[in-house]
Amino acid sequence: MSNPHQYKMGIVGNCSYLAYIDHHAHIKWLCWPRFDSSFVFGSLLDQKRGGTCFIQPGGEFTSRQYYIPNTNVLCTEFQCENGKFRVIDCAPRFQQYERNFKPLMLVRKIERLDGNPVVKVVCKPVGAYGTLTPEVVMSSNHLRYLNFDMQMRLTSDVSLSHILEEQSFVLDQNKYVVLTYGEPLEAPLKATAEDFINKTVRYWQTWIKSTYVPDIYQDQVIRSALVLKLHQYEDTGGIIASGTTSLPEHHGSSRTWDYRYCWFRDSYYTLKAFNEMGHFDELERYFEYIQNILMRENGRMQPLYSITGQKDLEEIHLPLEGYLGNQPVRIGNKAVQQIQNDVYGQVLVGLLPLYIDRRLTFASKQFYKPMVDRLLTWIESTMDEPDAGLWEFRTVTQVHTYTLLFHWAGCRAAAKIGQVMTDGELVKRANALAAIAEVKIERCYDAKRGAYTQAVGAEHLDASTLKMITMGYLDPSSEKARKHLRALEDLLKTKQGLFYRYVHQDDFGVPEATFLVCAFWYVDALACVGRTDDARNTLDGILQYANHLGIFSEDVGLDGSQWGNYPQTYSHVGLINAVFRIAKKIDQPNYK
Repeated sequence: MSNPHQYKMGIVGNCSYLAYIDHHAHIKWLCWPRFDSSFVFGSLLDQKRGGTCFIQPGGEFTSRQYYIPNTNVLCTEFQCENGKFRVIDCAPRFQQYERNFKPLMLVRKIERLDGNPVVKVVCKPVGAYGTLTPEVVMSSNHLRYLNFDMQMRLTSDVSLSHILEEQSFVLDQNKYVVLTYGEPLEAPLKATAEDFINKTVRYWQTWIKSTYVPDIYQDQVIRSALVLKLHQYEDTGGIIASGTTSLPEHHGSSRTWDYRYCWFRDSYYTLKAFNEMGHFDELERYFEYIQNILMRENGRMQPLYSITGQKDLEEIHLPLEGYLGNQPVRIGNKAVQQIQNDVYGQVLVGLLPLYIDRRLTFASKQFYKPMVDRLLTWIESTMDEPDAGLWEFRTVTQVHTYTLLFHWAGCRAAAKIGQVMTDGELVKRANALAAIAEVKIERCYDAKRGAYTQAVGAEHLDASTLKMITMGYLDPSSEKARKHLRALEDLLKTKQGLFYRYVHQDDFGVPEATFLVCAFWYVDALACVGRTDDARNTLDGILQYANHLGIFSEDVGLDGSQWGNYPQTYSHVGLINAVFRIAKKIDQPNYK
């Protein structure tokens, strides 16, 4: 494989914000004060108007990047002519006064490792997606960047003149650069920075100690868990699909979407992953986010909402150059206008663990009735309604098999909730609706090919129907399941073990890149039907498509290149759920 395109960036965050830092300690993307705010550093999408912030040697150098083990604290280490140093990037997060301390603050420690390296620090933030250049005021030990909605500061023991004039300096001792938005740092710089880094390292390592991981693929599950956690906006509990916007699905594709929002579709997979890993606080916070939207939604549910549950996410194009020149650059997402009826079943299936797991005793459990009834009513009224489907087709509507599958699965989940709550009326209603959904799903079966197609009356196959096996609609031990899986393999699987969503033309042409979560769904399905060794071998192949830090993107090209928004929580959730499935199969007595 010849040097495929990779996102050579790590992420740090504290459940208030995310920062993307490349292998040269350059902050390529940072939105403040929220995930979906304008960037203050956005050279990822525009080299000229995106601002800049980096800490680098003054001359030639080599670098490597890694995380402090079992944490989201990132290190970028430089070897240069006069010595060696590393930049430790930390978004402070730890327990304080019985609450999680998670300020809009990025601590950057410049740690001298050897010799007397020459270092340059540059910081030029921008606002309003590159249209605002702040006024800079120098004080005794900090720079103030004015005209933002809140005050932004750089506090440092590096010469502020050197930073303003972009002058290099000799690093003869450790230095600190602290960026803040809103509340400034008004405490001793060195002691506070060291304290925050140490407490944050301990926080993440303690969090991982409380994470259940199986005996296999532990490093990958741990990194995936840490990535997933960073994408939860703790203030509301919402979990975004990704922290970026407009990174193309492949070069020149024009498939450039804003993923800084919460898709209800992801709720089932995400809640399942948190439940598998034993992280119930995150699961309950996400439930609160979903519950709050459900209870105030008068009409039908949107496919996605903002991190605070806002509905209006108007999609507009920005006059930015775009990642590697890819256009358009979008903020907002027009998918809010689409009909995607699988969301009702997704939420019901996602909520099920909260009701059947005896370890969870949250108070809202007793108020299940109005929520479950509303979701079943939505399913009943949309059973025959064509929709845009999970791939969010913009000009095509069909009665999608995947949507019908989640009608069926959602009704079965509602019946189980009814059993737990000893509500016979609910059980009866849910089972009756599940039976109707099952009849409709069978209208998608192509007996000639022995496979379920993408939609009622459609001829195309779709990787989303892998979920018919993993969710138990098809008996995994049946010949029907095996034939369906083989049909999908023959058409959609690449020789590298990757998987296309589909291979027919859509609104933007024929897809060129594979969709990574589909490959993890495929691994899950292989384990389900008893092809556990194939599942492990396929997963081993997929793991090479992570970057140098073990982080996965949304899409993968046939040359192994990373594309799409990054990191993609869907991909990491897919990995977690696939590994847990394999582990359960291996633990069975008849596994050879």
